[in-house]
Amino acid sequence: MIRLSFAAIASALVLAACATQTDPVETPTATVVVPSQYDLGMSTAEELRAAGNVPTAIQRLMQLAGDPELTSVQKANVLYELGVLSMSATGYDAPGAVGYFDEVIANHPETDAARKAKAKLPEARAQVEALNAVLDSPDSTHTERFYALMNLGRHLDAIDIMTQYSIEPDNDLKLAMYQIGYLCDESGLTGQSYTVADRDGTTRKLRFCDFGK
Repeated sequence: MIRLSFAAIASALVLAACATQTDPVETPTATVVVPSQYDLGMSTAEELRAAGNVPTAIQRLMQLAGDPELTSVQKANVLYELGVLSMSATGYDAPGAVGYFDEVIANHPETDAARKAKAKLPEARAQVEALNAVLDSPDSTHTERFYALMNLGRHLDAIDIMTQYSIEPDNDLKLAMYQIGYLCDESGLTGQSYTVADRDGTTRKLRFCDFGK
């Protein structure tokens, strides 16, 4: 009978253990993609626009336009989008749109945004001319002058007419005035109240934020 020494048995057991040991399974590491300030700003503005909050989308893009890290192409894209939103139905700044398009064309002429700005610029200029014609016409009503001033970006002049002649703006404009910060729903405010329906159906009672209107 063959007898194995204690040392031989121990060595055999170690070899067996090594033979059955498997390599550790490597867990794949997930790659975290951090969006750039440009991508984040543009996507946020688009979400705000889609939700009907154009004034805040414009404010977000204006903030983004001041980022010194933007490339020429990115800056041009931001300015172009600012122009498009400013001349939209709830942008209330047609002259601002003209200025943004002019800036894209002058400072970023080789970009695709400059090409698109050239195509949009005549429409923006026509809007400004039409709005100024309303102000120049002696036949324009107070309400027409109010809307013209709002769309020309002369918001404080428009508010003076609104309060002087007790003009009740449409819901979109009252909502924009709330989003910009002219109207507030804070308790303790005095003066005329305005009922506004938000995009989600919420009804608000708003008054001018500065107490003086």
